[in-house]
Amino acid sequence: MTFKLNKIHKAVNWNKEDDNFTQAFWEQNVKQFWLPEEISVSKDLKNWNELSDKEKELYKKVLAGLTLLDTKQGNNGIPSMMSLTENLQRKAVLSFMGTMEEIHAKSYSSIFTTLLSNGEIDELFEWIESEKTLQRKAELILEAYENVSDKKSLYLSMITSVFLESFLFYSGFFYPLFLAGQGKMVASGEIISLILRDESLHGKYIGLLAQEIHSTFNENEKKELSDRMYIIFNNLMENEIEYTNLIYKDSNLEAEVINFLQYNANRALENVGFEKYYKVEAINPIVLNGLSIETKTHDFFSTKGNGYQKGIYEELEDEDFII
Repeated sequence: MTFKLNKIHKAVNWNKEDDNFTQAFWEQNVKQFWLPEEISVSKDLKNWNELSDKEKELYKKVLAGLTLLDTKQGNNGIPSMMSLTENLQRKAVLSFMGTMEEIHAKSYSSIFTTLLSNGEIDELFEWIESEKTLQRKAELILEAYENVSDKKSLYLSMITSVFLESFLFYSGFFYPLFLAGQGKMVASGEIISLILRDESLHGKYIGLLAQEIHSTFNENEKKELSDRMYIIFNNLMENEIEYTNLIYKDSNLEAEVINFLQYNANRALENVGFEKYYKVEAINPIVLNGLSIETKTHDFFSTKGNGYQKGIYEELEDEDFII
């Protein structure tokens, strides 16, 4: 049989570095690989039963909101970036990150299965579909993810992804970190810590790719994209504040969570090469300590902390890479 080739099909070659950072991110992602089944959430049952109904409701809803975000990131965000990314090593790293987003989404269900009845779980997922600010958040994200057709839209998709991973998640991360820092729901808090460690890596990598694309635009294009970026940024933050005020109502934590969001929004902007946007107050030290992705010490046989890994973990810093 004879046929005419339409193009040359290439295989990924890991024996040659395509840039000065992608292979390092691949190695770090692999070292950080984990599964929710490796953490015994059942150890939290005693704490769970001691929480008030309002505390339980808040805990359930922050995790439910995170589940939706990870679902959209794994199903829509990462594929949108891969669609116009030609470099095969970069595609591989993005693909691995997409897999981890799916594992993150599944990890919340592992917590739900341990702590909640089937009826409560069904009600929670119905709430996800009915909560307007949560649905609006998904719509704002998907506006960027579902319209990737050229380099400009790819850049905006990457920017939106960094915003999601580097600050939108943090309204949900706050409460588990807040409780775990007080010795409550520690096993579930370890899952959040592991997810947070992954998201930090994802935000840095995709931020580097976005900065690289940004450098190829002329000054008029950069101004146009900067304006569009800040529209996305402000729309997301406005909705996130409304969402935070809703789910944290009656917790007396709303102002602290919003400050925490703004702190992480500044970090998100830095990931994509822009200046800080907000002046923030001091972060609750219990929660700020939980942001540390350095190794935590635990009895390996009682709680699998984020010190467990397949290789040596060293946090990647911005100065490790040159754009």
